[in-house]
Amino acid sequence: MTGRRPSAVEPDATRGTAGSRDVTTRLLRGVAYASLPAEIVILICLVAGVRIPPPALVASEAVALLLLVAGLVAYRRLRRRGFSARETLGELVPVPVLRLIGHELRLLASLALWVARRRSGVRPGAQVFPHARDQAALMYGFAFVCLVETVGMSYLLADWPVTHAIVLVLDVYSGILFVLGMHAASVTRPHVLTPDALRLRQAAHVDLHIPLDLIAAVRHELRFTHEKTEGELNLAVASQTSVTIELTEPVDAPRFLGGARSVRIVRCHADDGRALYRALTKAVAAG
Repeated sequence: MTGRRPSAVEPDATRGTAGSRDVTTRLLRGVAYASLPAEIVILICLVAGVRIPPPALVASEAVALLLLVAGLVAYRRLRRRGFSARETLGELVPVPVLRLIGHELRLLASLALWVARRRSGVRPGAQVFPHARDQAALMYGFAFVCLVETVGMSYLLADWPVTHAIVLVLDVYSGILFVLGMHAASVTRPHVLTPDALRLRQAAHVDLHIPLDLIAAVRHELRFTHEKTEGELNLAVASQTSVTIELTEPVDAPRFLGGARSVRIVRCHADDGRALYRALTKAVAAG
């Protein structure tokens, strides 16, 4: 989630835009959307032990292979037309899917950084404000509960090896690793203040850049309740925020799946909220 000032974007007539995809790309997406439910049904049947006719399996694999080949051909064609790798993926893959994949990759990367005791996006000379301390006990508690649930399900499904293996993988990844990854992302992605911008982050799904020249007022304000209000963004940690930032004009803070959202008030939390408040006030005054 990257903050920026809303502005009109001139389309590139030589390359097109996401709203002007050619017929081939739209057809490719349509076939993928139509075949995905069938693939899921076949997978569920295989896990449940239901016998599927060989022709149906062959047809399913053939469609998946053709989609893969067609996707590679479309990728190369768009690259030859001048699209970057990121723009090409945006043409072929829906934005929500790309954002979900990116979120999962950031969680895994955060686990690696956490083990290595490193931080992401912190440049030399920048002021760093951690914000994960107050949620640590809660996240570790969630991870322990997930571990107990994984052990329990493993015992209950011991007589069904295939189902046991699938549920074990899902429990370990979507339970233990996901919860630890969320906390690791909060630890390794602190708030960062530079001479020209404030970078606010939350776990692996929020990364908001606010230019200091857009900040109208800063307040140290401890809040434990937050109502969803248009034009406001609350980056609560353990249900609390400690710093409120008012802007002179809206910045774009895209939603989790890519939807546009303009905000003029941002509330965030830091382990030392007063230190963030003082540093930000000083930086805005100096600017």
